[in-house]
Amino acid sequence: MEKNIQDELKTLLLKEKVELEENLTRIARPIDKERGDYETSFGEIGTDREDNTTEVEQYTDNLPIEITLEKNLQDVISALERIEKGTYGFCENCQKEIDIERLRANPSAKTCIKC
Repeated sequence: MEKNIQDELKTLLLKEKVELEENLTRIARPIDKERGDYETSFGEIGTDREDNTTEVEQYTDNLPIEITLEKNLQDVISALERIEKGTYGFCENCQKEIDIERLRANPSAKTCIKC
C-alpha cells in the first residue's frame, strides 16, 4: 500500500476514534481507554420509584448503544495497531490485500470482500 493512501486511511481512523470516544463518554465511563473498554453509566436522578425507573430506562437504552460504539472503537484501535505493525490492509483470513475502496469505506475492515 502506498504511504500516502495509508496516511489518508490512518487520518480517517484517528478521526473516527475521537468521534467514538466522544460519543461513548456521553453515556459511559472509560475503564481502559487504550483498549476501548467502557462501562455504561447513568446519572442518579433521585431516590423515589419514578426516578429509579427513569435511571433503569436510561441504562437499558444506553447499554446496546455503548456495546456497539465500544466494538467499533475496538476495531479502530485494532486497525491503528495493524498500521504500526505493518499488517494493515491485508485480509485476516486469506492474507490477500484488501481493496482500497473497501478500506476507504470502512478503514477498520479486517477482511476482504470475499472473506
